Amino acid sequence: MSAPSAQLLRHQRPFMAFWLARVCTASGFQMLTVAIGWQMYELTGKVLDLGLVGLVEFLPRLLFVLYTGHVADRYDRRKVVALCQAGQALIGLALVLGSGGGLTRELIFLLAFLLGSARAFEMPATQALLPSLVPVGLFPAAVAASASAIQAATIVAPALGGFLYAFGSVWVYAPTTLLYCLAVGLILSLPARAEPLRKEPASVKSLLAGLQFIRSRRDVLGAVSLDMFAVLLGGATALLPVFAKDILLTGPWGLGLLRSAPAIGALLMSVWLARFPIERQVGRIMFTSVGVFGVATIAFGLSTSFWFSLAVLVILGAADMISMVIRAAFVQLETPDAMRGRVSAVNGLFIGASNQLGEFESGLTAHWFGTVPAVVMGGVGTLLVSGLWMRLFPTLANRDRLHQPMTEPTEPPPRPFNAAGADPGSSADKESRSAP
Repeated sequence: MSAPSAQLLRHQRPFMAFWLARVCTASGFQMLTVAIGWQMYELTGKVLDLGLVGLVEFLPRLLFVLYTGHVADRYDRRKVVALCQAGQALIGLALVLGSGGGLTRELIFLLAFLLGSARAFEMPATQALLPSLVPVGLFPAAVAASASAIQAATIVAPALGGFLYAFGSVWVYAPTTLLYCLAVGLILSLPARAEPLRKEPASVKSLLAGLQFIRSRRDVLGAVSLDMFAVLLGGATALLPVFAKDILLTGPWGLGLLRSAPAIGALLMSVWLARFPIERQVGRIMFTSVGVFGVATIAFGLSTSFWFSLAVLVILGAADMISMVIRAAFVQLETPDAMRGRVSAVNGLFIGASNQLGEFESGLTAHWFGTVPAVVMGGVGTLLVSGLWMRLFPTLANRDRLHQPMTEPTEPPPRPFNAAGADPGSSADKESRSAP
């Protein structure tokens, strides 16, 4: 039998449209991130402002977390995703119009908030959309392949964004706008949702169902919280402009390469995982990969060599991809379809906390202690979190498979989830998270 990744490419045309849309949106976002970060640092010269951009992007996920998942479960997920991508295209257009000199620190913060709002609604709808596009048997491979789309874009787009920025910021923002427009067309070409939409009103019980579900599944709670705290402490993405300019003594092109390096490792690992999905000892492998991520973070913080820093970031990206794919597949496979939007919204809040809020944490600690100490302390914190979570969630650490065989009995979800639209008989119909 052919590899799962080959089956996806040959037989799943909707998945390929989804995959290409992910390439476009990931490319657009990475190019925006490089340009906005460099422009903000040039404008103010303050490390703290780089962290504040991440915080402003994260705030919408926190403010709207109860509604983003409900929207994904109540409305056509294709249209929700397309509308959010259209909004991000308009943000790119606004940056094009402001690139002539009208961009201020405050305007960048405003656009970052709007960008974060669009992504807050897009993420749970996108994650909940993927399981409906492929058979259950191909789903772990689909998660890895979907992640590879993001990483492929993350390799090329930051370097391209840094290169184009040398000619002016408009050369970054204009292509970004076009990429988002192309993604809208690809998403709208996907087949409509086969199951009838659940039109229950937005009650408190329904909005909180995602939180209740995760809280009731201890291993799911452990998986998503591990991602949040490990990457929250270990992420140094927001400080890359400082490393590029002041420590490694390079320019925008070097910043682009530094941002691309983790994606190189992640892409290579995602291609491997799409062809050879992890099937056994998933808990032990996940925690080991988080530990490697922490060690690589420490090594990057101590490095003064540009090429060694690139190599360490490649290892960091590969380790992060292993843990991300395991967590993504595990969370979705443990969640009934009617709940996937709300669970993905809560999961997205955890992911956002580890990324955007992690950028704020990095900027703040760098402001207090210095750039290098901030990154090293973050790597040490990641190692401590990994060890602590192994003790707090022993069944997750010792988990052998992503999901139990269908022949084994499973506990039905608690009563509140029935009221919120969950199907207690659908525990065998399981599926994933993503890229991210």
